[in-house]
Amino acid sequence: MYAGINNCNRVLYQIESGSIPVTEGKEETIAELKALRASYYYMLCDLYGNVPIMTKYDVPEGFIPEQSTRQQVFDFVIQEVTENMNLLSEEKGGMAYGRFNRWAAWALLAKMYINAEVYTGTARWQECIDACNKIIETGLFDLDANQRDVFATNNENAKEIIFALPFDDQYVTDWNAFDIHMQTLQPANQATYNLSSSPWGGICAVPQFIDTFDEDDTRLAENWIQGDQFSADGELLNCTMGAMSGKPLSYINEVPSIANSEEIHGVRHGKFEIAMGARVQLSNDWPLFRYADILMMKAESLLRTGNADAAAIIVTQVRERSFRSKPEKAIVTGPQLQEGSVYDYGRRDNLVPHTFEGGADIQYGRFLDELGWEFNQEGRRRQDMIRFGVYTTKSWFSHSPNGDYRSLLPIPRSQREKNPNLKQNDGYSNDNI
Repeated sequence: MYAGINNCNRVLYQIESGSIPVTEGKEETIAELKALRASYYYMLCDLYGNVPIMTKYDVPEGFIPEQSTRQQVFDFVIQEVTENMNLLSEEKGGMAYGRFNRWAAWALLAKMYINAEVYTGTARWQECIDACNKIIETGLFDLDANQRDVFATNNENAKEIIFALPFDDQYVTDWNAFDIHMQTLQPANQATYNLSSSPWGGICAVPQFIDTFDEDDTRLAENWIQGDQFSADGELLNCTMGAMSGKPLSYINEVPSIANSEEIHGVRHGKFEIAMGARVQLSNDWPLFRYADILMMKAESLLRTGNADAAAIIVTQVRERSFRSKPEKAIVTGPQLQEGSVYDYGRRDNLVPHTFEGGADIQYGRFLDELGWEFNQEGRRRQDMIRFGVYTTKSWFSHSPNGDYRSLLPIPRSQREKNPNLKQNDGYSNDNI
C-alpha cells in the first residue's frame, strides 16, 4: 500500500516540479493521483488504522514520518476525495477504464462512510446514501443480467464495474499476483481447464457458509466448484494423493479439519472464470467497486436508519438475477432483513470440541448473509463481519474469538524498528510481532 502511495507522491512531485511536463489537463491529472492515493489510505485505515500520512516525495535525508490516528486517516481520505472530486473525469470505460474517475471516487466515499462507525465511532449512514445516489442517479451503471459476466476472463465491458484493477497474464507475472485457481484446485484439475501448470490445491469454502445458501440460488452453483470433476474431454478425474489417491475427484461440502483432510474435502473457489489454457495468473480484471455493492451499501444504510422496507426493495433487486427459476424466492421483506443470520456459527474442526452458537442474535444478521451470498470471494468478508459485530465475537470452523483488538492488524515489527514514531496497535505485544 505504501509502495502505491510512494508512486503517487513521486509522480505528483515530478509533475509539480516540472520534471514531467504536463501542458494539458495538469490539474485533472493531479486530482486523479490524489484520489488514487486516497484509495490506498482507505485500505490502510481499514486494516491498520493508525498509520503515517505521507503526501511528499522530496523529504529531507533522515526524515521519519509521524503516526496518525485512525480518525486522522479517515478525515484525510474524505478531504482528499471531496476536494478533488469536481476535477475528476466523468468518462466511463475506454481510456478511462481502470483509472480513478469521479464514479470511483464516489464509491470510495461510500466505502468510507459505511464503515465510519467502525473507523471513528460516529456513524455516517446518510452520507453513505448520498454518495451511492451520486452513482445511481447517473444511469451509467446497471446490474449485469448474469453475475458471472462481472467475473469473466474478458469482463472489461461488464455494466456494473465502476472501478477495476486490470489484469492480463501477459504483463502481470508476479508470483501470487492473481492465482486463486492454482490455490484452490487440485492437481488433476489441470486437465479440466488445460492449465499451463498443475494446481496445488487446498483453499476451499467453510462448509458452514455453503450450508447457508438456498438450493435455488444460482450463486451456489456458479460461484463454487462442486461434485465430480472431469477433464476438458469429459473424462472423470481421480485424486492423485493421500488416502483417496486413484478414487474419483468429487468435491464435497465437508472438511474434517484443516490439518487432516483429503482432496475431495471442501467446495472450491470458482467465482472468477478460469479460462481454458490459463497460466499461473488469471487475466480477469478485479472489480474493486461494482454497482451491486453501491446498491447494497445504500440498502444497508437505509436499514440501519429505520427504512427496512426501502432497503428490502433494493436487496430484492440484487437477488432477482440469482433466482430466475424461482422468482418468488428473490423477494425479501423489511422484517426479514431485521432478523438474525442463518449461519450456524461455532467450531466444527474435528480436532476440537464442536460448539453451536447460531446466528439469530446478530443484529441485521440476514443482511450480513445477503452480503456473503453476493460478494463471496471478493476479499471483503472481514470488513463486513467487523461492521456487523461478528468478527471478534463468533466462532467458525477452526476459529474462536480472541480479543476485540484483532479487528485491526498489528503494525509489523519490521516497520516499527525502522520508524520509532510508530506505536503498536492496542492489544498486540511489541515483542513477537
